[in-house]
Amino acid sequence: MSKPRTLTVPAESAGVRLDQYLSVVLTTETENVSRSRIQTLIAEEKILVNGKPEKSSLKLRGGESITVGGTLILAPLKAKAEKISLDLIYEDSDLAVINKPAGMMVHAGSGQNEEARSAGTLVNALLHKFKKLSSIGGDLRPGIVHRLDKETSGLIVIAKNDKTHEKLAEMFAEREMKKTYVALVQGWLDRESGTINTSLGRDPQRRTRMTTRNAENPRTAVTHYKVTRRIQSRFGKFTLIRVRIETGRTHQIRAHMASLRHPIVGDSLYGAAGRQVAQTSGMRRPKALETITLGRNFLHAAALEFNHPKTGKPLKLESPLPAELADYLVQLETERK
Repeated sequence: MSKPRTLTVPAESAGVRLDQYLSVVLTTETENVSRSRIQTLIAEEKILVNGKPEKSSLKLRGGESITVGGTLILAPLKAKAEKISLDLIYEDSDLAVINKPAGMMVHAGSGQNEEARSAGTLVNALLHKFKKLSSIGGDLRPGIVHRLDKETSGLIVIAKNDKTHEKLAEMFAEREMKKTYVALVQGWLDRESGTINTSLGRDPQRRTRMTTRNAENPRTAVTHYKVTRRIQSRFGKFTLIRVRIETGRTHQIRAHMASLRHPIVGDSLYGAAGRQVAQTSGMRRPKALETITLGRNFLHAAALEFNHPKTGKPLKLESPLPAELADYLVQLETERK
């Protein structure tokens, strides 16, 4: 949209949410304006009500003047080859296994600013490295059989051709792919090991989260965990665990651990503290409390075990904790002198 557009809210729209109203009135026969796009423009203050920024949830009264600026319809997301270094763990003519760093999105998605929506993704790096990947995931997700969250590091398997992609997808569906993660959670878990077999679905109140309670379209999710060690530090108690998942639901480990009230360290979306604050004893509190911050989720895909989809050869691939996670453990466990 080249020029701002001004709308006057009719009386019959009284009581309707601002984002809901706009997603309807701005949609034409040929172009659909998504509600999420409207919410983004509202958050960026490119949509004003009576000359002022408002929240998406504002209930209209009728008679308001709404000014709409910004681009309503974004260009389709498209993967493009970029020269980005990759940590290649395994490769043959059919597949590759990459050690993905935290902070890298697997593929382009919504919720990013317009300039960076398609940049810096794992898919872009793969296209530059391998040129040709499986086409089953379409133009946006070539080669991608499964995902890791942006702030989760570790191993991800990539299909180079459609036949391999289909076989790998079948192995995931049949739970023949053994995936093991390392995680650090807040507090001490009650048990040394356990299984969380609780369905997960979208949280109707907070759309960016998954939940085990009152979820939309819940699906079976099974997570096994085992305590590696318990940490008692000046920042409080933590539990280092190894996690094996049978299913691969969105945010599965993050949402399941949060359901036990032991969120993954650094995962503020699921209730973890943004920083760890040293506990003090005695009558006086120091002027400046000691704190440490991770800056990502303490969740790492550490191992993949599966039979090669073509040869049947057993593959067992591992990735050690990245430096930032290993250093964080040292900070937690080092006593202040």
